[in-house]
Amino acid sequence: MTDNSDALKLEKRVGLPVDLRYLVDKYPREVWQGHPNLGEMARFWLQRHDMFRELGGMLQTGMDDYREGRLAPRDFAGWFAPRLRFFLQQLHGHHQIEDMHYFPVFAKAEPRMKRGFDLLDSDHHVIHDALERNAQAGTTFLHALQADNSRERFSADAYARENEALLGMLLRHLNDEEDLIIPLILDRSEEGLGVGI
Repeated sequence: MTDNSDALKLEKRVGLPVDLRYLVDKYPREVWQGHPNLGEMARFWLQRHDMFRELGGMLQTGMDDYREGRLAPRDFAGWFAPRLRFFLQQLHGHHQIEDMHYFPVFAKAEPRMKRGFDLLDSDHHVIHDALERNAQAGTTFLHALQADNSRERFSADAYARENEALLGMLLRHLNDEEDLIIPLILDRSEEGLGVGI
């Protein structure tokens, strides 16, 4: 990365650098849905991203409801555990597919964006570490709920901090990833890139 590599770290980044925005400037978000090159793969991929945003928001809202006393511990645990597990597993699998298949194809198709795909790949490593911390904090919290002990509030607060950090990074990453990939698909088409379904 360049001299501004610290500003490009996922935890600090506020968007893609100017040199990687040339296609999103040509194809802004407002034109995506009506564009003829937005194919089935891109639509499915955007739906997956929306699912991650929705599930992350649900987990955060559920956690807030629990911490404010609107959900009883046992009810919350039954609701929370399967959603957290699904969220973490699906996000991990999604990133593996992107890293192993899509990013190499896109970087080869548009070499000027290789740095952007390297940045997204680096994000995945940061997010993976955050997922690990999130899973551990969630497990500790669920054990404290089941034990009904004095560590429950501490564990809830620790999980809430991990979840907030993960969601902040995830939302930044999803937006940047979409701003890099969807305009490339609109410019070249899924068929032209060899990623159509």
